[in-house]
Formats: sequence, structure tokens, C-alpha cells
Amino acid sequence: MQGSATNSTASLTALLRKLNTPWMLRLYFLRLLPSCWFWGVRVKECGPGRAVVAIPYGWRTQNPFRSIYFAALAGAAELSTGLLALIAIHGRGRVSMLITGLEMQYFRKAGGLTTFTCEEGASIQQAVQKALESGEGQEARVRTTGCNAEGEVVCEAWFTWSFKKKA
Repeated sequence: MQGSATNSTASLTALLRKLNTPWMLRLYFLRLLPSCWFWGVRVKECGPGRAVVAIPYGWRTQNPFRSIYFAALAGAAELSTGLLALIAIHGRGRVSMLITGLEMQYFRKAGGLTTFTCEEGASIQQAVQKALESGEGQEARVRTTGCNAEGEVVCEAWFTWSFKKKA
């Protein structure tokens, strides 16, 4: 049993290294999340409990009102929570994950670099654990906050993730 835990830890360490290596993540984006690649989304920090994702303001992300397009903000916000979900299911067998709800509230214009921080890895991990133990779908509603370079809150987003053990 000790070897299994060591392999799991090594596997998680390898995943975290990939998620925190910019060029590896850009290749991942290009292959599986081309909009994040196009928008120039960057992962600033990623671990089991916290993920920080930044999206720049520029010609690829702007709307006609000279701010970041809401869909680009939502994509970066989703990634900040999705990375935590990806880490939570890693090495746990076949688990499906799906967003079943999204709510966003905007407070000011996103006219520069916007950084989303999600610190709800523990609640995601609990939902995954319950899904694995019960065999039933479980949901986790998590919040991520987008701030501008001055540290002012630009928007908040709540994503409801659903997890279910695959047969």
C-alpha cells in the first residue's frame, strides 16, 4: 500500500509541475483550450488548494467598450476553478466533471490585466471524495475573484462543479 501512495504523490507532483510550467501549459491550451491560448491566459500559481490565473487586456480580449470581453473573463475565471477540479480528480480513477452552474457579478471595468484567484480546493476535493464514496453525483459551488493590477475587485464568479464516479 505504501508504494501506491508514493506513486500517487509522484503523479500529483508531476501534474503540478506541468500546470506550473508555462510552455507546457501553452501547449495544453493550444491542443485542448485554444481560446485560453488565443486570449493569452497565464497560470500564475497552481496547487491543490489555490489557483491564480491572469488574463491580459488587449486586442484579443477586448470588447467594443474598451474593456475585457465578458466571455474572456468567464474563461479565465473558469480555469482558476477548473485547475483545482483537475487536481482533485487526478489519480482518483474515472471521475467525470462538469460545470452545471455559473454566476458572475461585475463591479468595475476590466481594462487591464485581471487576475482570478480561487482558494476553494478543499471544497472541491470533498465533493470528489463524496462522489467516489457514494457513487452519486456531487456538487461544489466555488467562488473565484478577479482583481485588477491595483488589487481592486473587478468581478466575482461562482461556478457549480458536478463530479460523478464513472462506471
